Amino acid sequence: MNQSRYVYWLFLMNSLLNILNFVPRELLDARFKGAQTSILVAAVLGTAFLSVFTILIAKFPGKSIQDILETALPKGLIIPLIIMFASLWCVAGLITVLSFVDITMRFVSPDTGPGLVILSFLILVCFCARMDSLSVLYGMEMLLAIILPLILYAIIKALVNPDFSWDSVLQIMTYSAHAPDLKSIAAATFSFSGYFNLAIFNRVLPEMKMKHSWVYAVNGLAVLLLTFYVPIGYFGTIGVEKHVYTWFSTADSIRIDTFLIERMLFIFYFAYLTLSLVSVTIHWHVGKELLTGLFPRKQAKNRSKGWKELAILGMFSGITLILMRLDQYQLNEFGVVFLYTRWCGELFMIMLLFYCYAVAYRRRNS
Repeated sequence: MNQSRYVYWLFLMNSLLNILNFVPRELLDARFKGAQTSILVAAVLGTAFLSVFTILIAKFPGKSIQDILETALPKGLIIPLIIMFASLWCVAGLITVLSFVDITMRFVSPDTGPGLVILSFLILVCFCARMDSLSVLYGMEMLLAIILPLILYAIIKALVNPDFSWDSVLQIMTYSAHAPDLKSIAAATFSFSGYFNLAIFNRVLPEMKMKHSWVYAVNGLAVLLLTFYVPIGYFGTIGVEKHVYTWFSTADSIRIDTFLIERMLFIFYFAYLTLSLVSVTIHWHVGKELLTGLFPRKQAKNRSKGWKELAILGMFSGITLILMRLDQYQLNEFGVVFLYTRWCGELFMIMLLFYCYAVAYRRRNS
């Protein structure tokens, strides 16, 4: 079985999901101030982070991040580290849920109460996140195979649409010489962060190998450029700032003359609803596995494990419901803080992995 393909699926899922909310917003806000050079820098840094992390964690086949840390760090230090990392995965999932509830209320079903929408999402995500890691990966692979053709169709339809203004794209390219913007780099590197989930999935992918790094670089760069240029092509260099969810506004601008569904929005919404729920399931599954790993291993194998999982996922859901009170501006600020924190967290985990590998190498050769 070619287990390395799951690294690509995790990367692709996270890369495509970035079209949803904060990444395009941050890039478009800096469209006159270095967003384009930031995308190029982010493609280099993101690929480097992905390659180094994957190569390092593959040195510990069949082990999760907690198992790896236990080989080199004291237990008193491991517990706060695991809680910190689990918090990142919890926040990554809840931001996606909150964003998609807002999208549903704005574009699809404004008359439905937000409470009913978010409860439906949370119940489905919590049920799926309790499955074992391999089942979660299999489900992700199957659903990606279904929705990828729909996303590709939407992108191609957007590019060939006569309403797409290449003049606006060429105009914004005249600002490509500006120096990179740190906030834009932090946002754009999130497109490559799918590899971070290997912190748990590495234990079920013992034969994983890092292959063809250039594929990730090209793919990530292409998605970021599409994320940035397509909304500008539809709404112009100035008008694009008036839209909160630029890609959903773009999809709502496209009509399909030869299809059963006239509005591209519904196809795009279905594809990204599926992708978002898969992403939240992945993030909360990883966060849940990290926290359950803090309990004694013998206790984790008995019947109480199910209740521990429900308690952790219930805690994640409760935090999400509390943050429902955030308005659009507050949610955006929260998302920007998360993008910075997540970037620092990734770098910190890579440093920890390098330290653990150095300790293991020293022990083998002593």
